[in-house]
Amino acid sequence: MHTTSVIQTNDFDITINGIKSSLLDLFPGFNEQDRLGIVVRQSGGSAGASALLMATITKFYDFHRPLLGNGPGKLRIYPEFYIFHVGKQHMDHYWMDVWTPNKEVIVEDDPEQILEAVNDRHITRLLVEDIEPSWATFLPETISSAELRIKSAIAYSPTGRVRNHDVRITSCPAAEGYVFSSLKRSGEMFEQAQYDKLIDLRKSLTVTGRAVETYRQIRVSEAFQMLTHSTAPSPTTRLYISMA
Repeated sequence: MHTTSVIQTNDFDITINGIKSSLLDLFPGFNEQDRLGIVVRQSGGSAGASALLMATITKFYDFHRPLLGNGPGKLRIYPEFYIFHVGKQHMDHYWMDVWTPNKEVIVEDDPEQILEAVNDRHITRLLVEDIEPSWATFLPETISSAELRIKSAIAYSPTGRVRNHDVRITSCPAAEGYVFSSLKRSGEMFEQAQYDKLIDLRKSLTVTGRAVETYRQIRVSEAFQMLTHSTAPSPTTRLYISMA
């Protein structure tokens, strides 16, 4: 629980369509039972969604803050937030309070398999990379399960800035420090040139001393078509279809 005594909810500024807002405006009805999932397709890509991730983690801790701690009678807890790494692990999120390690989920590059993993973790708020939606093959029951449970979907960019954004989140230096710590901890996953580029990219997001990221609200059904560029069913999915 690295962030609990360092970052507060009011350390993040959120606007929606240019209007000062809150996380509850972005995620209506958000509560301690909600589960955030971020689908990541490229190295360090989730850094582009770090402001929203950490603002949401901080809001989760608000529900438990009086009880948090490591001593007797205290509550040691992390949110049930998951990173879905497509193909391989793309970053380590320990410093951003994505813990325990089972919350770094490596999934096959196949829409059905990604959405199955999302369903298995009971995700209620889904973040996907801002790519062009494409046709994909899903089992009907996989779609039905996701549609009944997922309440919100957001498009993010690995660069931290999406096209046609309607959401803007200004982070705080403490949160950004954890992002840089996460990138450093993930160093062995990157080539040096790639790491340097990611660091420079984060620095370029700073406006008057604070990192600014943008996002776009999308329909949940649209998010299913933005899980990956891959559209052909994998052997595993083809097997499932043949058994249906």
